[in-house]
Amino acid sequence: MKTTSIAILISGSGSNAINIIQYFKQNDTINVALLLSNNPNSKALKTAEKMAIKGCVFNNESFKKKGELLSLLRSNGVDFVVLAGFLRKIPVEVVSFYKNKIVNIHPSLLPKYGGKGMYGMYVHRAVIDNKEDKSGISIHFVNDVYDEGGIIFQQSILVDAVDTPKSLAKKIQQLEHHHYPMIIESIIKTSVINNNEY
Repeated sequence: MKTTSIAILISGSGSNAINIIQYFKQNDTINVALLLSNNPNSKALKTAEKMAIKGCVFNNESFKKKGELLSLLRSNGVDFVVLAGFLRKIPVEVVSFYKNKIVNIHPSLLPKYGGKGMYGMYVHRAVIDNKEDKSGISIHFVNDVYDEGGIIFQQSILVDAVDTPKSLAKKIQQLEHHHYPMIIESIIKTSVINNNEY
């Protein structure tokens, strides 16, 4: 069976990326081939380097250049793209080329608290401010509109009366780390079984 190569895109510290890298390090058919970041201080870049995974830092200007990201992904043999706290909108040519092969994780139960500018603590503050009794994670395919691609998986948790945005963020991160790598693996395996070889 052909190995499926993953690229992970990050903007923050990369805790989800590190978790995904660790999850797939012993996998014979799925491997993390590339880590792309617009944050040169991301801890995940150091993890990738230690594990001989190619890391690449780019600025927002180079990201905007038409064809730049697609060319980079294709030249590195990337089959599947994972967004793990990546805040830039994916270029339309990349979304088109990797249709149903780009996934994102969002820290709310979409369609609630999604869209441009809704990420990280902005989401958790909104959930607390609106006195929601539950929140959670959504894993979805990426299309050309922020957080509106088809939902693959959701998991909810209760929001306690004593929760703060910070404590809620910690709960959500635990959900992300538990579920995201397994869902990525499941999507890839299902695609291969359905003869949609990468």
